[in-house]
Parts: sequence; structure tokens; C-alpha cells
Amino acid sequence: MLILTAVIFGSVIGFNFFVQGKIKQAIANMPEPTMPITVEVAQPKNWQSTIKAIGFIEPIQGVDVSNQLSGLITKIKFNNGSRVKKGQVLLTLNAQIEQANLKSKLAQLPAAKADFDRLTKLYRKDSVSKQDLDKAQANYLSMSADIQALRATIAQKVIRAPFSGLIGITDVHLGQFIQSGTKIVRLESVKTMKIRFNITQKQLPNVAIGQSLDIKVDAFPNRIFTGRISAIEPAVFYQSGLVQVQAEIPNHDEYLRSGMFANVNVILPPLKQQWVLPQTAINFSLYGNSIYIVKSQQEQGKSIKRVYPVAVEVLERHGNLALVKGDLKAGENYVTSGQVRLSKGSKVKIIKDRALNLPAKMPEL
Repeated sequence: MLILTAVIFGSVIGFNFFVQGKIKQAIANMPEPTMPITVEVAQPKNWQSTIKAIGFIEPIQGVDVSNQLSGLITKIKFNNGSRVKKGQVLLTLNAQIEQANLKSKLAQLPAAKADFDRLTKLYRKDSVSKQDLDKAQANYLSMSADIQALRATIAQKVIRAPFSGLIGITDVHLGQFIQSGTKIVRLESVKTMKIRFNITQKQLPNVAIGQSLDIKVDAFPNRIFTGRISAIEPAVFYQSGLVQVQAEIPNHDEYLRSGMFANVNVILPPLKQQWVLPQTAINFSLYGNSIYIVKSQQEQGKSIKRVYPVAVEVLERHGNLALVKGDLKAGENYVTSGQVRLSKGSKVKIIKDRALNLPAKMPEL
């Protein structure tokens, strides 16, 4: 029994060694896999650099029209959402008392002036004292000042548009008594808009007054609005290291409205002879970014293509393209797809089909 048991176990162990040996032999004789890839030729290109920022659209002129004096609204001379011109009357307040006082002062003014002129002639003849003349002059000048003050008060009760623009929706009504400083309506000049955004102090040397920029808003995703930088804040905000920049945007068709969120691209001078690659060709990882370069070499009398990684630094991105810096040479082929299965020294074959030779019909399970 012991001998039989030893023979059985020995046979099992020997069989396992035999199978493992065959597996190792099969693996050793297995041909090296060839990975399909697509490539492009590395050539220096021009790159349009931009500074990206975000901001909110504002009117070049915008104000909440309000009143200086309290009073009862007697007339509203605008329609909600209408256009107004500079100096146009928007609203009037009750000024009957001031107008009555003005008429009274105007009626008294000729007599006060005549009295002052008469005493002036008499003083020249030494017929009246200087005190009487000064009193008549003070009375005349005081009455003239009262008339001027009443006219100014009446004018302040007539609310006019400070500039031409688009009027908003009012919350006041005819016959309503409003206190001074009440917001009557929003007025904005929408023919030219502005946007403020921040850039880093490192980017400050790349911007200047008059420089062009592109603006995109969510309301019109397929349209690009153009503008120019009109002002740069002279000081850097010490807590964040950012600099505020303002740009003006022509808005003749009035598509832009204040408060819109906008993406800004400040156009910089183009960079020449740069390495511009599709982002799909770059392997992004925590240890650094790289691309695969295809190199041909002779092995056993045959020309074999293998790939080797080259470290690159991504400087800027725009759409599917990236501006990179690395040890690249013009005319080299770099891998654009299929690099997921690659490693250093992998054997590859170049194909044109971006589907990477996938079977036309998947096998049934």
C-alpha cells in the first residue's frame, strides 16, 4: 500500500512538472505581439497663445435713477423697457408750493431792484447813508438767491435721464409718495458693454491697453464677441496676487446684457515653430506626461518598429490641441492612438484605421 501510494503521488507530481514545463516552453516560443497604432509626423507649427479668464458683463454706463427730494408723483413719462434720450423727462413730483413761492419772489424782485437802484443814485449825491444802501442791496441779492434756490428745487423735482439708453421696469406708480433716494428705474447704455476680469501678476507683462480679446457667453454659445482692453488696474491685489483688467465690447445689436457670465480669451502674439500635438497623443499620469515615438531598427535582418516614451511638458491647451515642450525632432512619428497597450520597446505596426483593426463583428459568447 505504501509503495502504491508513493507511485501515485509521484506520478501526479511528475505530471504537474511536465505540464508546467510545456507551458513555459509554449510561452517562450510564443511570437512577440505587434500592437496596431496610428501616427502623425512631428512638425513645428505656429501656436496662438491666449490668456483665459472669466468675468461678468457690465454696461459702460448704468445707474439706478433716483430722486433727490421727496414728493408725490404727478407724472410718469416713460414706458417700461423703452429707449430714452439724454435729458428726457422720466418723472415729475408735485412742486406746486415751490412754484407759488417762486411767483411771489418774482413779483417782489422788480421792486427790490428798483429800490436798490434808487438808493444807489441817492448815495452818490450823499442823500442817503451807506447803511440804507447796504440794506437795499442785501434785500435785492437775498431775493435773487431765493428765486435761484426755488428754481433749483423745482428742477430737482423733474427727474431726467442722465444719458441715453434702455430703461428697465419701474416699481413706482402715479400718485405715490416717495422718499428721497428711492430707486425709480434702472437705466443702462447698452451700445457698448464692458467686462472686468482678473489675471495673475505673472501674466501682466503680456497685456496692454488696446489689446484684442474674445468673449463667449452661455446665451449665445456659437457666437464670439470681440473687444479691446481699455484699462488695467495699476496695483496688484496683495492678498491674491491678481490684477484687475477692464475691456470694452461693442454691442450694437444689443445681444449682450449686464450680468451675463462670460469666458474671456486675451489674444497674445502668436508663437512660431512650436510643438503642437493632439491631446489624445499625450499620456497623462501622476509621474509626468509623455508621448510615444516610433523608431525603426534592424532585428534578425528585418526592419522592426518599436516605440519609446519621451517626456513632454504641457504648456497650454486649446480644444483638442496642446502646446508642449520636450525632446522632439522634426520628422519623427509619434503615436496618436493605441498607446494604452504600449510600453517601452513595444513592437508596433502602423495602420490608418483609427478603429485599430477591431473585428467587424464581435464574437458571440
